[in-house]
Amino acid sequence: MKIGTPTELFEGEARVALTPDSAKQLQKLGHDCLVQSGAGIKAGFTDAAYEEAGVEVVKDAKALYAGSEIITKVRGPEPAEVKMLSEGQTIISFFWPAQNEALMKELADKGVRTIAMDMVPRISRAQKMDALSSMANIGGYRAVIEAGNNFGRFFTGQVTAAGKVPPAKVLVVGAGVAGLAAIGTSTSLGAITYAFDVRPEVAEQIESMGAEFVFLEFEEAAQDGAATGGYAAPSSPEFREAQLAKFRELAPEMDIVITTALIPGRDAPVLWTKDMVEMQKPGSVIVDLAAERGGNCELTVKDEKIVSDNGVTVIGYTDLVSRMATQSSTLYATNIRHMLTDLTPEKDGVIDHNMEDDVIRGATVTFDKEVTFPPPPPKVAAIAAQPKKEAPKELTPEEKREAEVAAFKAQTKNQVALLAIGAALVLGVGLIPGMPASFMQHFIVFVLSVFIGFQVIWNVAHSLHTPLMAVTNAISSIIILGALIQIGSSSLLITLLAGLGIFMASVNIFGGFLVTRRMLAMFQKS
Repeated sequence: MKIGTPTELFEGEARVALTPDSAKQLQKLGHDCLVQSGAGIKAGFTDAAYEEAGVEVVKDAKALYAGSEIITKVRGPEPAEVKMLSEGQTIISFFWPAQNEALMKELADKGVRTIAMDMVPRISRAQKMDALSSMANIGGYRAVIEAGNNFGRFFTGQVTAAGKVPPAKVLVVGAGVAGLAAIGTSTSLGAITYAFDVRPEVAEQIESMGAEFVFLEFEEAAQDGAATGGYAAPSSPEFREAQLAKFRELAPEMDIVITTALIPGRDAPVLWTKDMVEMQKPGSVIVDLAAERGGNCELTVKDEKIVSDNGVTVIGYTDLVSRMATQSSTLYATNIRHMLTDLTPEKDGVIDHNMEDDVIRGATVTFDKEVTFPPPPPKVAAIAAQPKKEAPKELTPEEKREAEVAAFKAQTKNQVALLAIGAALVLGVGLIPGMPASFMQHFIVFVLSVFIGFQVIWNVAHSLHTPLMAVTNAISSIIILGALIQIGSSSLLITLLAGLGIFMASVNIFGGFLVTRRMLAMFQKS
């Protein structure tokens, strides 16, 4: 199949859906790649780089659409591009079908198959095609960079000869992919970072990245994440009021606020109101990642940067991802490549648009002159929030003492029983007629060593079992002495067996100590 990538017509869009590296991978699937001349210039990919990768560079869009069976884009098709599409072609791009019903119907009537990258189901198998997450990751990172560019101080605290500089305080609202990327960037720059999310289960992720989770005490049953595709569910009016009260409490202290609360297909909820902006210190910065859908901040103006009356900068840029066009194009082209890999299961250049496949069916919005949106729920549900576990009951000192005594008694009983059984077995072996006394001496030593070894290993943490067994093997290779004594035997067979024994024991010794050293190194900080 011929896969064509045109220049994006949307104003300010610098990304491209095909890179030289992704083209090489698509060619391994048996496809031919075409790109419109200049399509990758804004993202840093020249026509010469595409040609070097084996991509055919086409002069204009009309020739590209006419010569391609699959069109890969970043933005959905513009009216001029819809006219160039023909029946039987497949277009893969961001589409937002819920907001583009008329365009979806038009493409269906033309017989164009449409795959919306924003509709890829949020299941484990589809993570490699999750373009929303890969773009949100870049958006969260860039939001912190934009905030730093407009913030008049350091992120990190410093003590200098000229005076002390306090660290910046950053609040990230929403701990999805974009929020976590913003948290990671902010903490790495040295800011004191706080994060809020309506899903309490993400608190561990937030804290693991060095931020402080803003906990809101409010009893409300959490909706299963599987029902919302992994996104936070809309909250009740009561919860919203409690949430806004918490933000008003935090507003005077925050230097930078980054809002990321947005569910695809819905308007952004207003979480940072005008009175909160008025509470902030002059010079503070707000970066609204939900500006494209109205914004989380009440003062946000789409695609603009404004300064409030009290000196707070509010950034509503919607092209943050496009401002890092090289990186975002690389990731998006990889998402597209993985989608085409699933569409080419035999790697023979033949597309198999399998509507029984959860991922392909979920992302397909028009197929064979029919609108196939909305898709049925995937057979494999998205990862849901785990049910709350009951907190273990706190024991009193007396109850702890009783539990320790009971455990000691049980352990003692087990040890006495094992000793009794072992003694009985040893006596039973000794009563066998004709049993030599020398054998019994060695046998008793063997039984005692087994018992001691069992007791030693039983009381060691599981994580140390491997190094312990490795060093035990090394020490037990004392048998090498017997082989060394026999190596000088006059019998060729005995000499060969002794040499083999020395070799195997040497492997055991050196290998045992090597494994032990490597395993113990895993528990040491560099």
